[in-house]
Amino acid sequence: MSGATPEQALRRLELTVVRRLDGLLQGRHQGLIPGPGSELGDTRLYVPGEDDVRRMDWAVTARTTVPHVRDLIADRELETWALADLSASMDFGTADMAKRDLVISAVGAIGFLTSRVGDRFGAYILHGDDVHRYPARPGRPALFALLQSLLAAPPAPQGSAELGPALEMMSSAHRKRGLRVVVSDFLDDPGTWERPLRRMAARHQVLAIEVIDPRELELPDVGLVTLADPETGRSRDVYLSPRLRTRYAEAAAAQREANELALRRAGAAHLVLRTDQDWVVDIAQFVLRQRRASHLMRRMAATRGAGS
Repeated sequence: MSGATPEQALRRLELTVVRRLDGLLQGRHQGLIPGPGSELGDTRLYVPGEDDVRRMDWAVTARTTVPHVRDLIADRELETWALADLSASMDFGTADMAKRDLVISAVGAIGFLTSRVGDRFGAYILHGDDVHRYPARPGRPALFALLQSLLAAPPAPQGSAELGPALEMMSSAHRKRGLRVVVSDFLDDPGTWERPLRRMAARHQVLAIEVIDPRELELPDVGLVTLADPETGRSRDVYLSPRLRTRYAEAAAAQREANELALRRAGAAHLVLRTDQDWVVDIAQFVLRQRRASHLMRRMAATRGAGS
């Protein structure tokens, strides 16, 4: 987004979403991650192995002496909250864009897609040692104001707010069911954020967007370089020998695998965006896969129900 005014960057982002992403995702609005809603619907007989016991209607079950569950009606208006990581590690990029720009693009894409159907959109921003809150509001003007604030934010100072406490803050402040989107590089130890993310996913639909730069996965063969830690400011001269590059690639792969496992255990949908790839296509392919999987699960449940 460099080389353009904030207004030009936002209009370019909106056109990208409306023309490309929204065009690829035509169809009735069912949320970015299709799933059940939160409104209580009709009561029906409990089907063992298919129904969640947490939806058991105990009053009807006690009255009829036969297990019943209460269906949920899909939400038509969601309240979406995004947690955007703009810590110092995001001011880095060696490909088509910086990680920070990719975070803003991802938040904008989710915001534009949800605002087009009337959903309210709010955000928590990790910046330096602080977490800033932007209230959830519907409509394009509110989303533009949020994105303008993100674009205008200066580079993060040294030090970083931790992801885990920010997740706890967002989860405890907003109890109404909806979509929760976490956009980060997830460089923190998974042990610090997996548990709060799991608690959030127990109540909300959660989408974790992991932002990656290719140089975080492997180092180039360039000999002696000076590496700096953006979180602490410490730097060190390092010779990138073949052995060091191999060990780095193995450690990076292990870290990403640990993130993937932690997100899966937490029950969050996982989308990876890279600074050297077309993020629009990656988001569209992810949403289409989620919708196909949801449709297949509904068909399988209907088939089992008809055969019982």
